[in-house]
Amino acid sequence: MSKKNVAPVVIVTILAIGAGVGIGYGLRRASSDAPISLGGEQVAIPQVADEDKPIQAGDTFGSTNAEDFKDHTTGYLEEGGIDGEGTHRLLRPGGQTQTVYLISSVTDLDRFVGMEVEIWGETLGGQKAGWLMDVGRIKVSAVKGISPEATR
Repeated sequence: MSKKNVAPVVIVTILAIGAGVGIGYGLRRASSDAPISLGGEQVAIPQVADEDKPIQAGDTFGSTNAEDFKDHTTGYLEEGGIDGEGTHRLLRPGGQTQTVYLISSVTDLDRFVGMEVEIWGETLGGQKAGWLMDVGRIKVSAVKGISPEATR
């Protein structure tokens, strides 16, 4: 290969490596563990609740961008789905017809059982569940929640 033919190959290789590094850096900055700004203060939202740290009211876990998830609701989180759909359920006032069955591709819902939570997610097509949601973000409203079933 002559020196004339080597120069374009070297330039293209350098540009490709630079683009790869730039894309990797951009993706890392956009990842869910990247800090976000709340009132000028940088805050990181963890994906999963740390088992060594107690969860407190106001704690938020999952995606840093709530706008990614168009569906939103609140309720009391329990373990268990319905006929193989969902791993957990969110009890809401109004009885069983208001229950939201949940899965999460982002965070471990087991840590939030027994708590009152606010969730953001995406509705999925369920066969048995009236409302099946993939949870992307969860915020704890009360650590010691009260089930709507207990108030009947």
